[in-house]
Amino acid sequence: MKKIFLLVVLIVTTFYTSAQEIGDDTLGSWYMYFGTNKISEKLSIHSEAQFRYYENSKNFNQLLLRTGLNYHINPNSIATLGYGFIETDGTFEALTNEINAKENRIFQQFILKDKVGEFKFEHRYRLEQRFIQRGEKGQADYSKSTEHRARYRLQVTLPLTDIFFLNFYDEIFLNLQGNVYGQNRLYAALGVNVTEDLSVQAGYLKNHFPTANFDRLQLGVIWNTDLRKKKQPTPK
Repeated sequence: MKKIFLLVVLIVTTFYTSAQEIGDDTLGSWYMYFGTNKISEKLSIHSEAQFRYYENSKNFNQLLLRTGLNYHINPNSIATLGYGFIETDGTFEALTNEINAKENRIFQQFILKDKVGEFKFEHRYRLEQRFIQRGEKGQADYSKSTEHRARYRLQVTLPLTDIFFLNFYDEIFLNLQGNVYGQNRLYAALGVNVTEDLSVQAGYLKNHFPTANFDRLQLGVIWNTDLRKKKQPTPK
């Protein structure tokens, strides 16, 4: 109970300190789905969809769709090659200078998992090649660019019971051209294991950029399935 109390205090403190400096008074929301769909002993398919709103449930800001092929080296290490499509409405986002953008993204990823006591640790390393189109063809503000980025995320999960758990992560984004520092994301959430394959998380994200900070509520659904055909028992 002492451990749970300290973690709750940590979450509240994070919320309070993060709310002291924001880039906009608007509290946004992200609705997310993540899936790992096993297709063989070593391979699985990553599926992901995110719907990001500049304000809660209105002023749709960004669509993110991502998929990839995972290779499970062992139970604690996974390599991924994937693709993402991102469409952003820049009307609500000062960082994009009010220019709509479409992005095709290729990424390579490596995950390492570990456990210390009851704490589950996950290190995620990701490289991204970003092919970005800003504005519309034929317009004065139209441009295309290729950008490269590295990301590192440290995630910590603490089971509270068989049903409830806490999840925290911090992720830094580093540009491989221009200004190195891109952004940092600090996240805390309470999760619920609905079934063995399905869980839900409700949390808070602090998104810090060099010139602004944004507060986002998050609701995430994680559905990890085994798509392999189940072996039928041999009749006796």
